[in-house]
Amino acid sequence: MEHNQLDQETLCCSICLDLLKDPVAIACGHNYCMNCIKTHWDEEDEKGIHSCPQCRETFTPRPVLKKNTMLAALVEQMKKTGLQAAPADHRYAGPEDVACDFCTGRKLKAIKSCLVCLASYCEKHLQPHYDVAPLKKHKLVEPNKNLQENICSKHGKVIDIFCRTDKKCICYLCTMDEHKGHDTVSAAAERTERQRELEERRGNIQQRIQDREKDVKLLQQEVKAINHSADKTVEDSEEIFTQLIRLLQKRSSEVKQQIRSQQETEVSRVKDVEEKLQQEITELKRKDAELEQLSHTEDHNQFLLNYPSLPALSESTHSSSINIRPLRHFEDVAAAVSELREKLQDVLRDSWTNISLMVTEVDVLLSEPEPKSRADFLRYSCEITLDPNTVNAELLLSEGNRKVTLMGQSQSYPRHPDRFSHYYQVLSKESLTGRCYWEVEWRGGPTIIGVTYKNISRVGIGKECLIGDYGKSWALNCHHSKFGHNNIWTSVLGPVSSRVGVYLDHRAGILSFYSVSGSMTLIHRVQTRFTEPLLAGVYVYNTGCSAEFCKPN
Repeated sequence: MEHNQLDQETLCCSICLDLLKDPVAIACGHNYCMNCIKTHWDEEDEKGIHSCPQCRETFTPRPVLKKNTMLAALVEQMKKTGLQAAPADHRYAGPEDVACDFCTGRKLKAIKSCLVCLASYCEKHLQPHYDVAPLKKHKLVEPNKNLQENICSKHGKVIDIFCRTDKKCICYLCTMDEHKGHDTVSAAAERTERQRELEERRGNIQQRIQDREKDVKLLQQEVKAINHSADKTVEDSEEIFTQLIRLLQKRSSEVKQQIRSQQETEVSRVKDVEEKLQQEITELKRKDAELEQLSHTEDHNQFLLNYPSLPALSESTHSSSINIRPLRHFEDVAAAVSELREKLQDVLRDSWTNISLMVTEVDVLLSEPEPKSRADFLRYSCEITLDPNTVNAELLLSEGNRKVTLMGQSQSYPRHPDRFSHYYQVLSKESLTGRCYWEVEWRGGPTIIGVTYKNISRVGIGKECLIGDYGKSWALNCHHSKFGHNNIWTSVLGPVSSRVGVYLDHRAGILSFYSVSGSMTLIHRVQTRFTEPLLAGVYVYNTGCSAEFCKPN
């Protein structure tokens, strides 16, 4: 049985672990299936060196394979005798395993590789490394196919030194050659230091992972809180709007009921008068008939006898003509309801702006950092156009309503309640929220650039009409280098260049003014809380003075 087992092992391919198929014997004496060794060498073609999977002997150039007829005959004989190949023994090295360098014949799998001996060992051949004192000092690692990489290609010596100057692993002869005078240490010492750094970095990474995981949990909790708050607010808002709708429906029903009641009362009154008049008409017709009959009496004595017995005509309960009041009946009620609708629409529009602003002001995460360079600011640039309905009559708009110039004479604008009557001011069409940046080029004289709430007064010369004086406006006096808010003007860093950049972060309550001339220089920065959308505005003093809102570029 042992002989048969030996025959089976001898006639098995160490690559596929099956009986040899089209067996070939290579120069080192080991046998393989034709296809198995071809496939193995095909994978090694890129290296230009071909090796035996068992003994690692190398061949250059690639050997030509020829079928071994003797081995083929033995295999066929084994098949005829009914013997099968020995079952695969997982102790033996396959093509993907690291084989023991000291096994003869069919090689066992290596369990360790030695970085000093540059060889791999099975359990049996590794034992001296545990028993022999000099070998105990050798460095054993997991099986490694690439041990030859630990040999210096130039000197053929073990690579066990690290050159810190060139960041390269070398052998001891290299330290006397091209690495002479370099900062070198043993590879083990460098590894120890780098291992310590690695562990420190791993510690930092793991700490960061823990921190990030905490952040993730916080964010997940915040998502739940946001969703809960949003759901609750939607529910409450729907209930409030439902109550408003019910109130309107109730008022509508009450108006309808009141109209119907008044309708019934008035119709009843008219019907009563009509009925009495009909009764009076009937009575008058009866009397008229009696008089007509008497008028046809031919006997004079009879006529004179009956005439005094006729009753006198009674006074009518109503005037001879009905006076109808010149009313449009219930049309005035419809007009009053229409007026109510318009007032409600105004209230809803103004309230909606505030509600929408409150919604957009929900900002859970910290805002992005404030821009630094002009390129950063231009990311938030917005194109601003001026509103012709707000422009003072002596100001001329041009450049697509982006430029305003004081002309000193009326431009014949139509009347409008939003127009400034006294101050040479104009506001933007756009309402500003979120992050916005724009630039204004001013020329010819004193100019005020700023922002304001839309309810700034338009008529008169009071402080409630002027940007910077009005309590809900913020402005830069470019000519005098002063900042104004609520009628208080303070000096700022100056002088102010002819082009001013304005940056607004509505949600964060930040308003900044910059001089733009090559670089950006901060003039003044405001930190406050904006509760309504803002309008951009400009005020020019002297005839010929102009200000242009530049296109983003």
